[in-house]
Amino acid sequence: MLKKQLTLAAVGLSTAVALGLTGCAGGSADAGDGKADAATATSLAAFGDLAALEEAAKAEGQLNVIALPRDWANYGEVLDAFAAKYPEITINEASPDASSAEEIQAAETNEGLDTAPDVFDIGLTVALQNTDLFAPYQVATWDEIPAELKEPSGLFVGDYGGYMSIGYDSSKFEAPESLDDLLGADYKGSVAINGDPTQAGAAFAAVGLATVQSDGTLDDFEPGIDFFSKLNAAGNLLKVDVTTATVTSGETPVVFDWDYLNASHRDANPNWEVVILPGTGYAGYYNQAINADAPHPAAARLWQEFLYSDEAQNLWLKGGARPVRADAMAEAGTIDEDLFEKLPAAPEDTVVPTEEQSTNAGTLLGEKWAAAVG
Repeated sequence: MLKKQLTLAAVGLSTAVALGLTGCAGGSADAGDGKADAATATSLAAFGDLAALEEAAKAEGQLNVIALPRDWANYGEVLDAFAAKYPEITINEASPDASSAEEIQAAETNEGLDTAPDVFDIGLTVALQNTDLFAPYQVATWDEIPAELKEPSGLFVGDYGGYMSIGYDSSKFEAPESLDDLLGADYKGSVAINGDPTQAGAAFAAVGLATVQSDGTLDDFEPGIDFFSKLNAAGNLLKVDVTTATVTSGETPVVFDWDYLNASHRDANPNWEVVILPGTGYAGYYNQAINADAPHPAAARLWQEFLYSDEAQNLWLKGGARPVRADAMAEAGTIDEDLFEKLPAAPEDTVVPTEEQSTNAGTLLGEKWAAAVG
């Protein structure tokens, strides 16, 4: 049961495998002579071994990250664990609440500067639109990452994921059993999504969930847009960026978000509950990528190696997310089974958009979202 339920890959995801992207892993940078050009290294073999990569990253002494909220999927502990392991490397945390699209904007604005992001944590739709900005890299645990969840050359790779859910303050609301419940007068001015779906992956997924829960398919997000238009017309849609502070204060008492993010609010609000609606579920992974123009290319690659290690993968699980290497770790006995038991039950039927569906949905949202919600 553990292996069957741990990863979203087990329920038939088909993201990166359908991308049709190509790239060349390996090459002269992987000569293994210990004198790699970090900026062109496509795997650990380019450095010879992990110790050599660690030495190169320590020599750089800096790592620029962006859009990593510390209360998002346990990122605070992930960042602190890396800092404790490599005290010689200073982590520069920029714009923790930025969207995936804003990560790309930061890279373009700071191109050629030592302030540019070294790495990205990014939603699939934005990743697909910006592959020319990424450097291919395959971590040492590459073979344990399901093929469906990685671009073949390593331009971007799924790392942690979950299911789109509804979080709610149980002291104010009963558990919603369907989308239609949220259209009622009891939810006046109470329902929020995490960001703008034209820019943020979690908000994009909220529209995707509304689509499949409205008898639509991921080939056309129109039913999801229509639902949020109705929610807005009813006066129930809150246009507030969701944070733990807004949940704690009661400003956002009902929230569409990934199950692991909704679950993270329980510490601050003991009345906070999370439900994954019955019927078709919407799942997704966030992806890691290296900036091709990274000012600290060795540190960027060391960060990737750490994120896909057993230690960091279990930290995602501690944050309520499903780590991408969960199946392999379960088989090896390195997964934390106690943490798995805390995850919400997964739906039997799950969908994830392919490249074409994501691209088409992004175009449709760009054309219609603003008019739909005012």
